[in-house]
Amino acid sequence: MTAAEWVKAFSDEIGAPAPDDAETDDILKLAAVAAHASERKAAPVACFIAGRSGKPLSELLERAEALGPG
Repeated sequence: MTAAEWVKAFSDEIGAPAPDDAETDDILKLAAVAAHASERKAAPVACFIAGRSGKPLSELLERAEALGPG
């Protein structure tokens, strides 16, 4: 199963919409920024926080990049 297939299956399972390609790219960019600015474990936690925030991914990515290296 590919990552996209797994994400779709998971989103179907929990009744939430799967991200589109642009959203997926922004999520992965956010994860990369968090992982490279800090420790790798910051990536999934940052994405979890982003999901809870209800704010646009573009804004969150911009804010994460503004934090700079850890």
